[in-house]
Amino acid sequence: MSKTIGIIGGSGLYEIDGLKGIEELEITTPFGKPSDRYIKGSLGEDTLIFLPRHGRGHRILPSELNFRANIYGMKELGVQWILSVSAVGSMREDIKPGHIVFPHQFFDRTRGRQSTFFGDGVVGHVEFADPICTDLTDILYQCGKELGIPVHRGGTYICIEGPQFSTRAESLIYRKWGVDVIGMTNITEAKLAREAELCYATLALATDYDCWHEEEEDVTIEAILETLSKNVSNAKKIIKKAIELIRPERTCKCSSALKYAIVTDKNTIPEKTKKKLQIIIGRYL
Repeated sequence: MSKTIGIIGGSGLYEIDGLKGIEELEITTPFGKPSDRYIKGSLGEDTLIFLPRHGRGHRILPSELNFRANIYGMKELGVQWILSVSAVGSMREDIKPGHIVFPHQFFDRTRGRQSTFFGDGVVGHVEFADPICTDLTDILYQCGKELGIPVHRGGTYICIEGPQFSTRAESLIYRKWGVDVIGMTNITEAKLAREAELCYATLALATDYDCWHEEEEDVTIEAILETLSKNVSNAKKIIKKAIELIRPERTCKCSSALKYAIVTDKNTIPEKTKKKLQIIIGRYL
């Protein structure tokens, strides 16, 4: 049975060996336009849907991302699994630049982002204690180990607003909190993916030590881009191998996250809202 898998990250991620039938899809959602056109291709029997998170040419700030449109578009295209690839700073000595981390937790330090599909007459509260799909993370970690890539399973990703990097004081405080990596995007994606009942996992590509490490140079864009290009190559290897191992039938909680989440009487939900959220909540109405 074939699968449809979404991949969010840099524009070069779709350059996976064996990908065929590549086409671009432009979608407008009830929440506006996604970051860019989706790139669709086939890898064996499976369909892959790629989205450049910051747009081609990296032109959209983390705070400007239309996260709702990005995830809604994935759902509309039939995606059931999302592999999110992003650059992060390491907050641990043993997570070295060039390593890949598969976090299992998030800490949200963003401000004012649109991070829910609910509202406009319908209220939903999804369970989010474990924000990452464990089944998907287990597969990614297994693949990384088998490929001999330096990978770490588990850890906390602290998501800051940006676009500035942390001050040294902030970085040191985050270290005391026990976080493992720092980034600017993934918590909002994870929240919306859960509401859309999609399995979501992060491939966090460590590019630097933020600015807490006294023996390392402070983070610079030049250093990040150099390490990132090497990391992306390894991420593509992991993704290609993982796709073969993802089972077509989902048995995790992600696939039924909304089963008990909607608390609004369905008879009182405005028709306009029902229509807008049809692909998200339709099967529960």
